[in-house]
Amino acid sequence: MFPVHVQAKDLRVTVGGSRCKQPYSASIYNISAMSYGSLSKTAVTALSAGAKLGGFAHNTGEGGVSPFHIEGGGDLIWQIGTGYFGCRDKDGNFSEKLFKEQVAHPHIKNGGDQAVSGSQARARRYTAGCQEYTGDRSYTQGGTLYTVASPPAHSAFSDQFTMLLYIDKLRVLSDGKPIGIKLCIGNKQEFERLCQEMKHNRIYPDFITIDGAEGGTGAAPLEFTDSLGMPLYDALAYVQHMLELYGLRDEIKLIAAGKIITGVDIIKAISLGADICYSARGMMFALGCIQALQCDSGRCPVGIATQDKNLYKGLDVADKRVRVANFHGNTIKSTIEVMEACGFASLQDITPDKIFRRVEQGQTKSFKDIYFPKKPSPSSISKNYVLN
Repeated sequence: MFPVHVQAKDLRVTVGGSRCKQPYSASIYNISAMSYGSLSKTAVTALSAGAKLGGFAHNTGEGGVSPFHIEGGGDLIWQIGTGYFGCRDKDGNFSEKLFKEQVAHPHIKNGGDQAVSGSQARARRYTAGCQEYTGDRSYTQGGTLYTVASPPAHSAFSDQFTMLLYIDKLRVLSDGKPIGIKLCIGNKQEFERLCQEMKHNRIYPDFITIDGAEGGTGAAPLEFTDSLGMPLYDALAYVQHMLELYGLRDEIKLIAAGKIITGVDIIKAISLGADICYSARGMMFALGCIQALQCDSGRCPVGIATQDKNLYKGLDVADKRVRVANFHGNTIKSTIEVMEACGFASLQDITPDKIFRRVEQGQTKSFKDIYFPKKPSPSSISKNYVLN
């Protein structure tokens, strides 16, 4: 009945827990992980430049920090995957020295767990002597073609406890920048075990990014994109449950990724526990994606998902960076308009009991009733820990 007034400056969230020395003020809407190599150099530059223009952040994807991320000038979230691109030694293992050198760059605001002209080879640091990009995750050295594939598992840690030690190591090496993890929830007990280890050892990531099953690029295996992982809303609600149950919520910010394009999408994710949202699809639309469905072929006709210079030279960075910034700005504007109309004076006012969905003919339920039907309780695997 009585609309409120919300300002854009109020839609920013500080990322960084008690162990973080350099907290980051993030927009609630940022560019999701898409690597240079998967995207062209002009696409990456335009995204980073748009992030700078609009005052939001750009996740590098697991391919590492390329010169084109830096050229764009936007704030960067450096994603480190199992290939450790950008901080891998000659054997493909994590290199503390290379990580410390790269993470010190002022454009890198966050770090996280998760081709090639000479510049991209150097960015990914496959090995010494990389010369030329020849295809996805491939390079030539001494006239020989090599392919570098990300292994399925990290070599720097092997379980929840050693992962937390790794997170703490990265935080120290980065001089206290926010460090987080990214995952798609599969086995719920694995995540609950992680919560128990965090509580027991008092080591926490500064943020956790939840990828929904709805996400994934056109280059991903169909079996993975179609069949694996929890849907975003279910996963967010579950993680919110667990973090609250173990008293960890104040230390950790939640980032949601998976088909979040509109202001209403953002509000729905926030109601289920997200502090911040990522968008890949929306940002690609802003670049000019026409959904030609050729992401995995290298023949993207609009020069986004390709390394063919005859195709990507048609992507005008000066024009597209403005479009990326405008897309972000207008999405934030629409979020504000919906919040004002609903009487949400702050992000904290967006709660699941205010969001409704028709579940069947003649029946509507709130998100609270759908996703938080009962108060969570520790599972049997928590018996080894004393909960305060």
